[in-house]
Amino acid sequence: MHDIEPYFQWRDAYIASEDQRSPLYGRDYDEFYYTNAIYNYYIHPQWDEIGSPTLYIKIIYVDYELHYAIIEMIGEWNDCITNDIMTLRREITDLMQNEGINKFMLVCENVLNYHAADDNAYYEEWHDEVSDNEGWVAIINPLKHVSDEMYGYGLNHYVHLLTDSPWRGRKPRALLKWAEQQIFSQNLLRVG
Repeated sequence: MHDIEPYFQWRDAYIASEDQRSPLYGRDYDEFYYTNAIYNYYIHPQWDEIGSPTLYIKIIYVDYELHYAIIEMIGEWNDCITNDIMTLRREITDLMQNEGINKFMLVCENVLNYHAADDNAYYEEWHDEVSDNEGWVAIINPLKHVSDEMYGYGLNHYVHLLTDSPWRGRKPRALLKWAEQQIFSQNLLRVG
């Protein structure tokens, strides 16, 4: 896992540690010294710690004008034991919402496991808050067993689960447009 780096192709356009409005503003990174680990496996030093022992993130793009953020994630998402959704909300997304972000794309292809809690209150709260401002939350490219678990616990009522996105190589606005098209299609299916 130590050689899985966060996506870096958009660094010429956005770096969270240099964005004064970012919850990760001012963070320093060591390119060679590995300190964070998921269980017994060290991860690349560019991943950001958020207070969860098994889930790390990287805010790879934010557009305040269009009100969206793209966050890449790695590790094990555990709502059952460590309430990772609460940590993500309070430490990252709540602060971003205070800066006007209401569309969140969570790239989850490196989330290896998801453990649901019996209560989806944090997801429902997040959905209600962003929906009030014409926003949404999308989980992009979860592994099949991860998306199956999310569907099994009803997360699809609060977030959009989007698969098969060729997001790498796209520009951020192209990814936003793709996500909006997928969400529009899902909403049509829900209504119809």
